[in-house]
Amino acid sequence: MAQTSEPKLISGNANMPLAKAIARRMSLHRGVNVGLVDARVERFNDGEIFVEVYENVRGEDMFIIQPTSNPANDNLMELLIMADALRRSSAARVTAVLPYFGYARQDRRTKARTPITAKMVANMMVGTGIERILTMDLHAAQIQGFFDIPVDNLYASPVFALDIKNEFKDRMSELMVISPDVGGVARARELAKRINSPLAIVDKRREKPGEIAEMTVIGDVTDKICLIVDDICDTAGTLCKAAEVLIENGAKEVHSYISHGVRCG
Repeated sequence: MAQTSEPKLISGNANMPLAKAIARRMSLHRGVNVGLVDARVERFNDGEIFVEVYENVRGEDMFIIQPTSNPANDNLMELLIMADALRRSSAARVTAVLPYFGYARQDRRTKARTPITAKMVANMMVGTGIERILTMDLHAAQIQGFFDIPVDNLYASPVFALDIKNEFKDRMSELMVISPDVGGVARARELAKRINSPLAIVDKRREKPGEIAEMTVIGDVTDKICLIVDDICDTAGTLCKAAEVLIENGAKEVHSYISHGVRCG
């Protein structure tokens, strides 16, 4: 099937302003008008989602812009149904653009008789005919291996580094990058390398989801400007507690750089 040279964008209800902004930026860079494919995504009275694509997408290279953030279930179902509609409309290729990949925190079994929901979601996406995933700062890099299709995991660290160098240009020697847990060390180390700053870790002991029992700082943060780097901020409980512990250990300022502000708490 012939494929057009220009990509086509379509969006659900998850973040229409973002989709429109991407279309505008692409129009400027490519010198052609890149608009959003006309479609409707609505709900029946019982909550079922219905999608109808109004334009001919046969042979087109389609990009669905649909983060699966809160409400995760609704946005995920919109994505899957839109992908199915495009495949049944003979689109040449369907790429899902997911700035935030919902269910990523369920990437492993933490105890007996629990699911690996991130893998299940990956199976569902592939099953609807999505051929490529474009996402950002996955909670766990190994989630890429859950898919049998290409996954492009972009990183926020280059953007963070530019902002930090602008905001703290006269105080770069005072900075220290902080990972709020052991699992985020690789992410924090990448940023620390970019801004040539030391790294410290806040070791947390979690008793149950949403609750932090104890925190210990690994590293000397005395008189440092601490930059907490994390991928997700949900209730901000970890973030606030980490800031308190850093101040208690001698940090003079605490700032945070978060990729995904879920903010559901």
